[in-house]
This record gives sequence, C-alpha cells and structure tokens, in this order.
Amino acid sequence: MTLRLVGLGDSSVEGLMDFGPDGTFVGWADRFAGYLVRSGEDVVYANLGVRGQTAREVRDTQLDRALDLRPDIALLVAGVNDVLRPRLDKAGLRDNLLTMHRRLHQAGARVLTFTMPDTRRVAPLTFALRSRLAYLNSVIKEAGSTYGTIVVDFADLAVAGHPALWHDDRLHANTEGHRRIAAALAEAYGLDTEDWRSEPEETAAAGIARIVTRETLWIASHVTPWVWGRLRGDEFATGGRCKRPDLAPVSPASITPDPVGHQGS
Repeated sequence: MTLRLVGLGDSSVEGLMDFGPDGTFVGWADRFAGYLVRSGEDVVYANLGVRGQTAREVRDTQLDRALDLRPDIALLVAGVNDVLRPRLDKAGLRDNLLTMHRRLHQAGARVLTFTMPDTRRVAPLTFALRSRLAYLNSVIKEAGSTYGTIVVDFADLAVAGHPALWHDDRLHANTEGHRRIAAALAEAYGLDTEDWRSEPEETAAAGIARIVTRETLWIASHVTPWVWGRLRGDEFATGGRCKRPDLAPVSPASITPDPVGHQGS
C-alpha cells in the first residue's frame, strides 16, 4: 500500500531555515516523510505549506487541495502568523483551525500537529505574546480531544524552547530544531526514532546588557522587516507558491534526515 502524505500550513511546514545542500529548505515535514520511508513504507508526498499565511489563508488556499490529494496522513501547523498580527481574532482562529482538523479527519486522514513551545529563553521580549500562544495551544489541544489529531505537546517540554534549536530570526526552528520536530512526530506516529529530548549546549551567555543589545538587533534585523512585509502582503518572494504541490514518490535518496542530535544552524 502506498501512503499519501500531505503537509499544509505556514513556513514551519514549508521548512524555513532548515537549509538543504542546494539552498532549498528541507524542514521537519520532509524529514518526517524520510522517517516513513526508512520504516519501510512506500510514500508519495506533497507539501502545500506557504510562508506567512494565517490560518484563514491556509484554509482558503490549501485545505481543498489537500483533500483532493486524499491523504492518509496530514501534517497541519498554522496559527502563529495570526498570533503575530496586531489584533488576534480568537474566534476566527479557532474556527479556521478546527474546521481544517475536522475536515481532514472526516476525510479519513490521520492528522499530526504540535503545540508551540515556551520561547522566553529564545526571545525574551515576546512575553506579550504568551497569552496568545497559550490560546493557540488550547485550540490545538482541542483538535486533539475532538477529532483525534495526534498532538505533540512541545508547550509542556522545556527543551523545545532551547535557543540552540532556533534560527537567529527566533521565528523558525534551525536544522537541529527541525530534526527534533520530525523525530517527535515520528515517535508519536509510532515509528522508531533517536532521542530528541536531550538538552543541547547553551549558545549564548546571559547578562542584562547583552540581552538588551541582542534583542534590539533582533527587532531591527528580523521583526521590523517581517512586520513591514506582512503589511505589504509580501509572501516572501514566493508569490504564494508552495514547494511541492503534487504527490511525488519519496525515496531514501531524495529525503534522508540526518541523525537527531547533530546540531546545525
């Protein structure tokens, strides 16, 4: 039997900041596909994720396409871009996310997702978003209890918010973070994986002056360009295109996840 794997969502699903050898993005969804193949499954895989999209945009532009592909397994992560907007429409976010989980479940897909970790060690100035992230996580858990979605609870795991697992922009996991997300999802699905819960080495020294300087540079180099891009409706030069729009075979040669535990950036 050939497994149909479909990823839908935002930049996390697309794989941003997990750089492949040819400059393209790999990401945890690709790496999860690799775990399936290495377990002996015959897999065809599509990745519809588009960076910058809100849950509403994912629902409007990706959900029907995903359902048309008749997935056996669906990887769905969305909602962080809603959290980052000036105003959070909680009712709309909940409706959009739960609708996607419901329709994928009703179509017979086994849906996997994860909660957002506590990132206070990654970006101290994001404390204002904590209540929003907590709400997003509550909706994700509701999808698990209502529709049987497999939820990896990174919010309850301190190592998931370790700075060594995040790219410099602090919005995306780095290669090591993507490796661990893939391993966590594979484990939750029932596959054999290496240990993804081990504590990485610290990457930055503490100290108030150092933190203030680092946060100021982060806002100037990453947050401000991101906000400006969203205000202009900029999809980060993709034009809303996804990287893998059609189901295509996955082979060990095309997707070979590195062992968990090797740190990358």
